[in-house]
Amino acid sequence: MDIQVIGKDEYGSEVYSKLFDEIMSDLNKAVMIDKVLLCLDPERPLFIFSVVLRAAPAPKTVGDVSTVRTDVGGVHLTITQERYAPDILRVLWARYGRGAVYQQTRFDIDVRGATESELSGMVIATGEEDMREIIGAIWRTMPEGIKNRKTLISGNVITVVATEEILLQEMIDEGKRIHTEMGGSADV
Repeated sequence: MDIQVIGKDEYGSEVYSKLFDEIMSDLNKAVMIDKVLLCLDPERPLFIFSVVLRAAPAPKTVGDVSTVRTDVGGVHLTITQERYAPDILRVLWARYGRGAVYQQTRFDIDVRGATESELSGMVIATGEEDMREIIGAIWRTMPEGIKNRKTLISGNVITVVATEEILLQEMIDEGKRIHTEMGGSADV
């Protein structure tokens, strides 16, 4: 994750860069992020945080996050991406009932009455959760007291324009300019 900070306070810039990196890493979102631009102008006060994701969050299926194979009496899956384990169990229980889902270990699950192709294609996450978590993390990185925010999202770019004063059109326009420079659409 490449983080660039624009601001007059060298110490503050370094702290915000580190804070942003730590928050995204703690949420396991740093791997989803390609580059970040943090524009800090506490004198105005105006803060513009723009994030370019490696790819726009997309739906995840059981087959995307686990290995699935036909086994005696049903289907066996081994979860390869731990963060999706609760989502997989929730979807399997809803579809097949708890009695048909046997969890051997934290990552190994047998499902009676399922087919390999059916299980592989089941959607367990829409991608919206990742977007909400990233936006929430951006908000948490911003200084306390920020009351007014405008979030711009297009494709794989998220830009948040924020101030503790009245959010003026010129501030939003500056955020749109940065959003476009980062690869986002101009018509957000």
